[in-house]
Amino acid sequence: MRGALGGPGVLLRRLREVMAASISPQERLDRLVVLIAGNLVAEVCSVYVLREDGSLELYATEGLNREAVHLTTMRAGEGLVGLIASEAEPLALSDAQAHPSFSYRPETGEEVYRSFLGVPILRGGAVMGVLVIQNRASRIYSDEETETLQTTAMLMAEMIAAGGLKSLAAPGASIGLDRPIHGVGVSLADGVGLGHVVLHEPRVAITNLIAENPATEVGRLEAAIGEMRASIDELVERGDVAHTGEHRDVLETFRMFAHDQGWLRRMREVVLTGLTAEAAVERVQSDTRAKMLRQTDPYLRERLHDLDDLANRLLRTLVGKANGVPREKLPENAIVVARSMGPAALLDYDRSHLRGLVLEEGGPTSHIAIVARALGIPAVGEVANATALVEAGDAIIVDGQAGEVQIRPQPDVENAYKDKARLRARKQKQYAKLKELPSVTKDGAAITLQINAGLIVDMPNIEATAASGIGLFRTELQFMVAQHMPTTAEQQALYTAVLDAAEDRPVTFRTLDIGGDKVLPYMERVEEENPALGWRAIRIGLDKPRLLRAQLRALLRAGAARDLRIMLPMVATTDEFRRARVILRREQAMLEKQGVAPPRLLKVGVMVEVPSLLFELPEITREADFLSIGTNDLMQFLFAADRENKRVADRFDPLGVGALRALRRIVEAASETGCAVTVCGEMGGKPLETMALIGLGYRGFSMSAASIGPVKAMLRALDARKLTERMDWMLASPEGATSLRPQLAAFAAEFKVPV
Repeated sequence: MRGALGGPGVLLRRLREVMAASISPQERLDRLVVLIAGNLVAEVCSVYVLREDGSLELYATEGLNREAVHLTTMRAGEGLVGLIASEAEPLALSDAQAHPSFSYRPETGEEVYRSFLGVPILRGGAVMGVLVIQNRASRIYSDEETETLQTTAMLMAEMIAAGGLKSLAAPGASIGLDRPIHGVGVSLADGVGLGHVVLHEPRVAITNLIAENPATEVGRLEAAIGEMRASIDELVERGDVAHTGEHRDVLETFRMFAHDQGWLRRMREVVLTGLTAEAAVERVQSDTRAKMLRQTDPYLRERLHDLDDLANRLLRTLVGKANGVPREKLPENAIVVARSMGPAALLDYDRSHLRGLVLEEGGPTSHIAIVARALGIPAVGEVANATALVEAGDAIIVDGQAGEVQIRPQPDVENAYKDKARLRARKQKQYAKLKELPSVTKDGAAITLQINAGLIVDMPNIEATAASGIGLFRTELQFMVAQHMPTTAEQQALYTAVLDAAEDRPVTFRTLDIGGDKVLPYMERVEEENPALGWRAIRIGLDKPRLLRAQLRALLRAGAARDLRIMLPMVATTDEFRRARVILRREQAMLEKQGVAPPRLLKVGVMVEVPSLLFELPEITREADFLSIGTNDLMQFLFAADRENKRVADRFDPLGVGALRALRRIVEAASETGCAVTVCGEMGGKPLETMALIGLGYRGFSMSAASIGPVKAMLRALDARKLTERMDWMLASPEGATSLRPQLAAFAAEFKVPV
């Protein structure tokens, strides 16, 4: 029993005839398994289809007991079939019954079959079922047989995806294509959004799967590869690359993948099995995606993204669609689903129709998350294989608070989320009633509430929340969404527009906080082992003074004859602050010589986010006009816990004893020298955390616009004096507690403080 009778090309031609025949879905499946078994010299061929409950159901068989069809099911991970579905990998065994995962089903009569070959039925990396062949004799299946079965499985996947088997499903046992899916990711932006899927990069529909002439298809594939390479070469070699927003190092890496011989050879091999060029690209990328999604190596995951992009380019070339085709008009309630997306791409969408965002990549501190929060769009990131699990137009719910996604939700789930959205709307109305009320605690402590911003679209949020100003304006966002380095004039125009929109309310501009995870596409990428601890923020500004000088010049021009506040990020020593201030004073002196009016009042402050500054607090509080605590970085540095690393990100609590003592030390040192201090990190926008900070003595906070209402409701119900007394006692004698979160929550419950 060697190889396949007639080869894969003959099998595919016969399968195409069956696919085109006017017969019932069950008869079509029955004929398909007979053909596959005959071609591969197998005594058994069976098709298992994934149901909406996650189990696998026997849909057709040649060789096993036909009465077991639609009766035999396997739970996820059960038996050899369940193992293939969970691993998304082929499995070939010469003695199946000796495998630890073997599961015997007496109704099938398969106990006499020893050898086993099974492959997953994949589409877009998602498992839709399992295709199996078996033989009585112990034998080793060839690579050619595995390849043929995988190619055949692709046809099965397209048949399932097209809905050809829906009518065979028993009531309550719908196939997995339409099953509701509960996706879990991480919260990027709060809120609940109900709507319908819009794919950021719509999947290319492949209608022609089986080749008439394999040699012709190889030629088409080679031509498409050549065209793809030429377009990338042109992009890399173009003389104006540095000025068009395309980063040469990134493009060189992209070009390297376009010449990856293993990937390209695999596609050529699949074409020779009898598939069209576009079907071969889809088949190889689906297999690659299924494997790489189960990898934890970040390099491999990044490579998957590059290969996805290249495969999409090839597919669009082969089917005659240009890359980057214009997106269709958004439906009324659009939920955008994407593998990844830059902040500029999100801003391109019509905000009035956008109800949510789902990403396969992107964490809470990513650029896209910052923009989503600024726009008030519920967003969830790190949802595995999201783009392969949905089809355009599918009903979908985004729960930005819980970090969950409901795909094709059942009516009771949808109703529950509608109730949640209505409850959230009622709460927002309650918060709106607080808008004009002062931010004062029950015992009379005045609290300043400002918003974080970074784009001109953020500015209406000042009026909407009645915030007292902008406590953190992230100037790097202008650089991140631009296709080239913003000129001094462009920077000045933005800063002027921001100050105009703020009117007489203060705006604190943070100088460029780039580097680390914030890499500008048109700047040289610096490879570092620990980028968060590397060349970033003020360190870049001091090493590249022209960059810092240009930004300071733009800020000073925009702030002429106005109050201007400038804040320096990632300052590790007082000396760094002094050096940056010298550059600022030189720029100011030069502008005054040119007749530019100085700011009416200029204040220069520091972000406290590097722990070393905690040991220079007497010096820095005397030198700086104000401090602002960047709790995101400060916490990850204090605990040596990368906030992007799932294994350690939640290992330590910012309401831990050590963290709170460090924060208290800062506010006490600032008080001693009369230096103003605020909090602009994530802690400052969460009611319980903000309550704790008030208890430590903080009286100024900057947060997302959506956090203003909940925080104001909390502080107006709070007796700050009682809390301070309680926290002094807690921090003096924590009694072995590593976190004060439970005690603080108990205090809030005791005094009816909404957190």
